Amino acid sequence: MRRRFALIGSIAATLATLILFTYSNSISQQSAKKADPTLIKRGEMLVTIGGCNDCHSPKVFTQMGPLPDSSRLLSGHPSSLKLPELPVNIIGPDKWGAVTNNDLTAWYGPWGVSFAANLTPDNITGIGAWTEDSFIKAMRSGKHLGAGRAILPPMPWFNIGQLPNSDLKAIFAYLRSLKPIENEVPMPIPPTGKG
Repeated sequence: MRRRFALIGSIAATLATLILFTYSNSISQQSAKKADPTLIKRGEMLVTIGGCNDCHSPKVFTQMGPLPDSSRLLSGHPSSLKLPELPVNIIGPDKWGAVTNNDLTAWYGPWGVSFAANLTPDNITGIGAWTEDSFIKAMRSGKHLGAGRAILPPMPWFNIGQLPNSDLKAIFAYLRSLKPIENEVPMPIPPTGKG
């Protein structure tokens, strides 16, 4: 009997969480649609001059070199992209500091391997469930969602975090205005010690 009540309680808690998550995401998406167009335009400008597409957008290769893939802007490291074999003995104090893949979405260095995050407002794989406050905290603290794991190099959160709140809010408003793209970016890979 206890197990039955525990199971029912667990199911009820899961459903309540799902309902709250869906409701909060619906409210967040509605507020993104109502965001001030001037604020979104400023955010787009800050993202562009800040070079966010350099790492967070997959690339297409053209005669002018690699350019951000406009169909996957700011969607992060492609989940389907296989990493080349990690180089051995090239990272160290007297060697190279970092190596990147051709897309510039995965970076290998003394910290291990980091992958550019999905910054689109996809609710599951992007920042769709983030709040403006958690985004600002992340940029100020260097912690995922402002309290989680460390945001790894080459992400210059320590520079972005010095922007005034008005600019961080503009960046967040722009990111929330993008087309959501489902793309689950891999978790960072810790260093192997072989560098």
